Amino acid sequence: MIVVTGATGNVGRALVERLTTAGRPVRALTRDPQRAGLPQQAEVVRHQLDDPAALFSGATQLFLNLQATGDTTPALLDAARAAGVRHVVMLSSGIIREGADTSHPIHIWHAKAEHQVRDSGLAATILRPNAFAANALQWAPQIREGDTVRGPFADGLSAPIHEDDIAAVAERALLDPGHEGAAHRLTGPEAVTTAQQITAIGHAIGRDLRFTEIPVDEVGPELFPHVPPEMLPGLLKAFGGSVGTTPEITTTVEKVTGVPARPFSTWAKDHEDDFR
Repeated sequence: MIVVTGATGNVGRALVERLTTAGRPVRALTRDPQRAGLPQQAEVVRHQLDDPAALFSGATQLFLNLQATGDTTPALLDAARAAGVRHVVMLSSGIIREGADTSHPIHIWHAKAEHQVRDSGLAATILRPNAFAANALQWAPQIREGDTVRGPFADGLSAPIHEDDIAAVAERALLDPGHEGAAHRLTGPEAVTTAQQITAIGHAIGRDLRFTEIPVDEVGPELFPHVPPEMLPGLLKAFGGSVGTTPEITTTVEKVTGVPARPFSTWAKDHEDDFR
């Protein structure tokens, strides 16, 4: 039995679909099982720590999504270990790297959780993806309203990764031996600017979209609705640092799964309905 936290998130949902397709028993944890819409083969359980046995009974592995577990991560890991879980695959962040700004709030949050995982007594595999292609969903409200998208750093470069490529690496880390103790750095296969991402989305939905750059001091939380307000300044600083800088590009997805990571244009086609 594999327990998946954050099962209705971008990566978690893709992972549950992959594991159930592979015929593996999955217990999907979610805040609202009735609305989860997950594959029928998955055992869908409410994510609450008042009954750890219901979460981990019979389980041997755990996929840990920090977005879903937050401050309860240590208690969740304790409950998992006590129930017999032996291996945890954690979704962390590519911000954890040599030379990183350790004062950045996103770095602090993920570094702390990685330490908790390593101190849990469980064998651990860490996934450190850089920019998610799904971050482009923040532009969806503007795209539904018109053909011009406003935002900062038109020339900011990143190598966005498809969430299903992250799930594919997580699947292999859970099902194949030899990933215990590894920290996999994950990116997409190519560098694209923010403006190029908007163009690719336009091609996917059959519209001529344009990106209009605005000064950072005009950026409000409405442009990044899924980012906690206290983290927005740090995120904008990171975005600013991506202008004129070649992003990290790894081949980890292909090395682990045997299939190359998908470009942003493929992600845009896969998500065209989200922008209509």
